[in-house]
Amino acid sequence: MDSFYLSLLVFSPLLGIILLAFMPKGNEKGLKMLGVLATLPATVLALVAYFSYLGGTSLDSFSEQARWIQFGSFGAMDPNLFTVRYELGIDGFALLMIVLTSILATLAAIASFHIKKEWKGYFMLFLLLEIGMLGVFTAQNLILFFIFFEITLIPMFFLIGKWGYFDKEKAAYSFLIYNGLGSAILLIVIMVLFAKTGTTNIEALKILVNSPEQVLTPISDSLKMGLFIALLIAFGVKLPIFPLHSWMLRVHVEAPPSIVMLHSGILLKIGAFGLIRFGMGIFPEEFQELSVLIAVLGVVNLLYGAFLAFIQTDFKMVLAYSSISHMGIVLIGLGAYNEAGVQGAIFQVVSHGLISALLFFLVSVMYERLQTTHIANLGGLAKGMPLASGFLLAGAMASLGLPGMSGFVSEFMAFLGLFREMPVLAAVGTLGIIMTAVYLLRAVLAITYGKSDREYAGITDIRSFEWAPVLVLIGLIILIGVYPAVLSQPLETIVQGIGG
Repeated sequence: MDSFYLSLLVFSPLLGIILLAFMPKGNEKGLKMLGVLATLPATVLALVAYFSYLGGTSLDSFSEQARWIQFGSFGAMDPNLFTVRYELGIDGFALLMIVLTSILATLAAIASFHIKKEWKGYFMLFLLLEIGMLGVFTAQNLILFFIFFEITLIPMFFLIGKWGYFDKEKAAYSFLIYNGLGSAILLIVIMVLFAKTGTTNIEALKILVNSPEQVLTPISDSLKMGLFIALLIAFGVKLPIFPLHSWMLRVHVEAPPSIVMLHSGILLKIGAFGLIRFGMGIFPEEFQELSVLIAVLGVVNLLYGAFLAFIQTDFKMVLAYSSISHMGIVLIGLGAYNEAGVQGAIFQVVSHGLISALLFFLVSVMYERLQTTHIANLGGLAKGMPLASGFLLAGAMASLGLPGMSGFVSEFMAFLGLFREMPVLAAVGTLGIIMTAVYLLRAVLAITYGKSDREYAGITDIRSFEWAPVLVLIGLIILIGVYPAVLSQPLETIVQGIGG
């Protein structure tokens, strides 16, 4: 493989940004087509990497690095000391995330056809967001990870604040403030680790932090615990963990559905990725020590989100609280701290990314026709939009964990892991699974077959360009449900030996 493969993958949307800059802002059709086409190279490159791996190619062959920033001169001690390199690489988990990110970016770009104004600026910010997301999952040192992490915040702020709905400015600033505070905490952790070890390379930190004799200055057990708790808070904001979740509700309701597809499908998952990659990877002892707390937080998320989703009257709020609830399953799997639990958590990351993207795409379809997402105003949707109603029911079935769909596999493994370690807590958590079925079926049945106060004559069902996102997402959800090896095979080395 070419040594610049990952750089080409991460920065491929940049070509689209450059081409968009030279296009007339009034060329709606051209801008939309270019916006979609600019996401395709990353999708193709990600899929090539995935199938190359299945064919036997080592993921190490995709790694690349170059000298970047040198802080001081420590050649007499170690020429690599306090050196930050430009390092990109992937493991099995990162491979799955870049495939998920690139596919959802293409589908969300298609969903962006529903955007009504200023398409040039929208797609330029959209592609910048994709660069940030791809970079986060390929960065091999903490500084580079942080830079890509920050890149995702800037376009999201403008995409919410300019193209969102009624309280879009409030949602955008809430997003920026909460995530900015999380970033500040993350930066403090990175700087302390850099000062103590002289490196920000992730693989090196896994060794140095857990080998006290090799670090420049000692890292006490209390400091390591403090750093891990800080990481838990920083990524807990992103996930989000209750009670750090209120900003996410505003984003889900006020942002354009095409952007929520990426926010719910990918950006929330950066929190889970960080906890697994850095929390569990760099601080394994501290993670295990607080595993009960993490599992309890997961059960709280699961139950809190499920019960609040049940009483919502707006379908977007149902899905927002559903995301909080389903992120609880990720925490439950991680808190179990065994192979089944962690694999279930990663499955849930991918599965929920696909399911939430499908449901929010259908929200965009409904809103574009009916200009509302209130459940009471959508009653009888099956009369006028039977295909959209059928896909909505399929998405709900996947979300509540119907066997044969991806949600079942992820929930089963996460709870299997927790039942092995904390059976009482797992039993309490199953109430959330029951409530998931209740609130989803209540909302979906009210929308599709509930009392209708409107006339659906003349309202079109799924249109030509809308078929692609629906069919691709449904297909992937079913594929994972019936053949989980598409995810489990790249994860074998990641979960092997956890909790052993």
